[in-house]
Amino acid sequence: MEGCFKKNLRDELDYLGLTVKELSARIGIPKPTLDCYLSSRQTMPPADIAVKIARALNVSVEYLVTGNDRKIVPHDYEEYQPFRFLLDDFKKLNESQLEMLSTMVHALAEQK
Repeated sequence: MEGCFKKNLRDELDYLGLTVKELSARIGIPKPTLDCYLSSRQTMPPADIAVKIARALNVSVEYLVTGNDRKIVPHDYEEYQPFRFLLDDFKKLNESQLEMLSTMVHALAEQK
């Protein structure tokens, strides 16, 4: 579980396309404090801060801390919930497979 919070926080920020500065503004926590949670020091936030972060990222606190329980907290991103598991599978594909899949998805989307 070492480094899990840091990795999961970074993954969620990347997934949502959020910067640390944007997350900081959303939850009212100084950016340097969030930077500590993402640094090599691997500082864990207090529970109340972890809850704020999880809510802002639309994931459970358990997921941020342990990497388990990917349940999404109902929020603005609820409509994307079914796609999160697909994205996990996409991460396992190589570049060639991703290109092929991308071509297929774009072709299907244009068929409407």
